[in-house]
Amino acid sequence: MELLDVLDENGKVTGKKEEKETIHKMGIWHREVAVLIQNEKGEFLIQKRAATKKQAPNKWGMTAGHVDAGESFEEAMIREIKEELGIDVLIQDLKLIGIYKQAEGNEKITNNNYTKYYYYKTNKKIEDYTICLEELSQLKYITMQEMERAVENKDENCSYAQRSEMKKVIEEIKKEEKIEKKSNCRKLENEHASKRSHKLYRRTSTNGKRHQK
Repeated sequence: MELLDVLDENGKVTGKKEEKETIHKMGIWHREVAVLIQNEKGEFLIQKRAATKKQAPNKWGMTAGHVDAGESFEEAMIREIKEELGIDVLIQDLKLIGIYKQAEGNEKITNNNYTKYYYYKTNKKIEDYTICLEELSQLKYITMQEMERAVENKDENCSYAQRSEMKKVIEEIKKEEKIEKKSNCRKLENEHASKRSHKLYRRTSTNGKRHQK
């Protein structure tokens, strides 16, 4: 039995708990988490959900899940990554993108939730992951352009493309990438400046010693 904390429509925890099936059946507000995992090539990891899943079977999605009752967003995200991908992640390695309110669903469920999105960078390859076969059937990396195209076209094969907040999430990641590039450029400039200063000091020191002789 999977219990979730009940939220009010403003995202506040009410103190009540309900089973996940009841939450979805009644359209009760609850918490979820999702992470966009990016490799060193700038590609994003997506995962194909198992055919047996009630929600979005055989669809490509992100690493995501529900926040259990009494659990924090961060604890849930680390747990979901471990359960679905078999890797350990530290809280400090997760960059927060934001929290988004969304109401979605189909003829089977009503999924009213507040989802907290994270961004995680890794050098792991597909073979480094160990997927949970009850949850997933396949993994692959895609480019930012491929992800944007799926979202723009609301690709029916991609569950993440149906999320109303995905355009905003992608824009936030682009901002993070620009900030990181600027930071890396500053580091390189500082390293070059430090090397130039060191060389100048060595020359000055050497010349001083020659004059002393």
